[in-house]
Amino acid sequence: MRHVYIFIFTLVTYPFIGQADMADNPNQIEIYNSSTGKVESVDRVIESEAEWRKILTPEQYHIMREKGTERAFGKSCAIPRSGKGIYQCVGCGIDLFAYGTKFESGTGWPSFFEPVSELNVKLKEDRSFFMHRTEVLCARCGAHLGHVFDDGPLPTGKRYCINTVALKLKEVEK
Repeated sequence: MRHVYIFIFTLVTYPFIGQADMADNPNQIEIYNSSTGKVESVDRVIESEAEWRKILTPEQYHIMREKGTERAFGKSCAIPRSGKGIYQCVGCGIDLFAYGTKFESGTGWPSFFEPVSELNVKLKEDRSFFMHRTEVLCARCGAHLGHVFDDGPLPTGKRYCINTVALKLKEVEK
């Protein structure tokens, strides 16, 4: 009879064995890698403020870690020579926006109608400066990227208004 109980216990618990390893690891997140076209688990990038000051320029640090904003029309967003490219986070290198989703909004900041994946950005309510906005953060390193608004073009109607200094361009061959 004891063998029957062990057998039943094994049948019931077998699907869950090993899932503790697959449980959410607070130090890992899933992101979309546009080079492979796959969702991958990657380590979060967690640095001390002193380390971020070494990694980022003073302007990048102010914008990405202190939630600052660069001056409108102050910088130009890199344009890929090939006509194809991916804008990545300066802080951790994950893919954020495809060049093909970039549009001219007239606001003075790079604007995109969608990220490469909703996995790669996090949205957070922002009520600073007596306004109600939605902040866009890098999902991997938590960097402040900009804000998203509901006044963009089709197909999404969204305008991801992103600080230029938070982005680096990765050229993609045709």
